[in-house]
Amino acid sequence: MLPDILTKTNKTKKGKTEKHLRWWVTLLLSLALAIGTWNPLGHHFIHYISQQDILSGFTPFAILIMIGLWILAFKSILQSIGKLGALATIIIILSFIWGLNQYGLLDFSNATQMGWTGTLSVGLIIWIGINASIIWKTITGVYATDVVESE
Repeated sequence: MLPDILTKTNKTKKGKTEKHLRWWVTLLLSLALAIGTWNPLGHHFIHYISQQDILSGFTPFAILIMIGLWILAFKSILQSIGKLGALATIIIILSFIWGLNQYGLLDFSNATQMGWTGTLSVGLIIWIGINASIIWKTITGVYATDVVESE
């Protein structure tokens, strides 16, 4: 039912199986968080909470859920790639956007294009942060290392 790229499985060195579906799911969730928080269309969380009393109905619940999701996103980014890695990721994405502009594929003066570019870039940064430790483990074979201080 699903294409092979989504359901393909690999065997890890420890004999476990992992599905490629998780990469797509985390990408969709990262983009949903970024687009759901703000987008140029105006159908987003910030618009939702700014149009009503902040303490009415389910608004406090929605605010707490959104804050919790962003805390999880920031924690996963900082835990897997750190501040320097996040900065490097941002610089790489900005250089890619600059290249798109240089080839005429992106217009910096178009606010809608820049809004979508920024929103999708934030989603991509979240996705990289969520999956960086998995990518690192795949490349190096080491999942995580602890810093041990000598006495």
